Amino acid sequence: MWPLDPSRKEVLRFAISCRVLTLMLQAIFNAIIPDHHAEAFCPPRLAPSGSMDQLVEGLLGGLSRWDAEHFLFIAEHGYLYEHNFAFFPGFPLALLVMTELLRPLWWFLSFRSCLLISVALLNSLFSVLAAVALHDLGCLVLHCPHQAFYAALLFCLSPANVFLAAGYSEALFALLTFSAMGQLERGRIWTSGLLFALATGVRSNGLVSVGFLMYSQCRGFFSSLTVLNPLRQLLKLMASLFLSVLTLGLPFALFQYYAYTQFCLPGSAHPIPEPLVQLAMEKGYQIAEGNEPPWCSWDLPLIYSYIQDVYWNVGFLKYYELRQMPNFLLATPVAILVAWATWTYVTTHPWLCLTLGLQRSKNSKTLEKPDPGFLSPQVFVYLVHAAVLLLFGSLCMHVQESLRLCPLPLTPWKGENDHQWQMAVVAKQHQEQASCSEENTAPPSGGFWCSIHSEKFL
Repeated sequence: MWPLDPSRKEVLRFAISCRVLTLMLQAIFNAIIPDHHAEAFCPPRLAPSGSMDQLVEGLLGGLSRWDAEHFLFIAEHGYLYEHNFAFFPGFPLALLVMTELLRPLWWFLSFRSCLLISVALLNSLFSVLAAVALHDLGCLVLHCPHQAFYAALLFCLSPANVFLAAGYSEALFALLTFSAMGQLERGRIWTSGLLFALATGVRSNGLVSVGFLMYSQCRGFFSSLTVLNPLRQLLKLMASLFLSVLTLGLPFALFQYYAYTQFCLPGSAHPIPEPLVQLAMEKGYQIAEGNEPPWCSWDLPLIYSYIQDVYWNVGFLKYYELRQMPNFLLATPVAILVAWATWTYVTTHPWLCLTLGLQRSKNSKTLEKPDPGFLSPQVFVYLVHAAVLLLFGSLCMHVQESLRLCPLPLTPWKGENDHQWQMAVVAKQHQEQASCSEENTAPPSGGFWCSIHSEKFL
């Protein structure tokens, strides 16, 4: 666990306050605003509901909307429907462990109510620890504790805050990913790989994190190329890259294999309660006891790509429809932030970006002085990570999911960098206004007039 210095204590206090406020607001608005009746996944409740269950539903029911229903359903019943396999098992397993710890509550609460309490407790814990982990990572990468501190606070206030509180896997994924990045920055590559692998078991986009391991290994290879045996280092690099891909790909592969055993091998399916079978017939959900799905006969039978295409219409430019324009507008602020961050960084460090950060200066004899803050050379790989996810999300995914880029390290770092720039501009304007006052001239238009006035007396 991190040592709690004053800045970390403040981040911890602020993150806890934000989480408590979020839970209070969701309870209030869930009570006063009627739910939107969308054709979302809404399975029947099999267990009877008592007065205490209704109280829990009233206080925490707002955490169970949309995709959260899938996670709660998987934690309670397992992977019964084909489309449930779009949601990875890491978070449902965490809910099951927490619900088991709440076993004394089973005497007067249903299993679903205990799951809702587990969602509130676990995601509050995960998001608070993720904020502290981001602060820790920012200190290592930005070399500026002040910016790392405020970036962690921005993370707590990001638009993704709702996903960090609800029954989604974002909070756990952010905690594992930030912790893995921090371990990698400290040079603990195998600890980092283990944490990245756990994150892949929580969300599929954890597979992209293999780039961090590969980039770190390539940097180590190029830095040692001139002093050690090149052939030996090359073989070591290839072995490390293979192990990195294997480590992060293993959770994904095992999950796909489990789906294959359930739907493509006879006799592997679990019994399904009759009300859930009836729901499958009414909604057209594929269950394991039905006909063999078409993806079972593929050369590479991946259920994940199949259900993303069939159930969620995910594919290249498939989301580009006129009726989706509001969702594009919803994703615009995050897209602009990442695009602006990319442009700023590339124009500031063109040679570093051209050489992929593997060589910092055209002249190897001259060491480039690292810039603190967002423009630090260490930010390069995080910039590429965010830019790749934004590009892929904009072209091949539901574009509003770009809001989930907010938990990436780059977005709060860039937001805090812009805040620091604005504060510097304001400070400069105040300084210019003060110099104007010394000349007994009232500046009618701020710093611009001050600059003109000072030029008159040069």
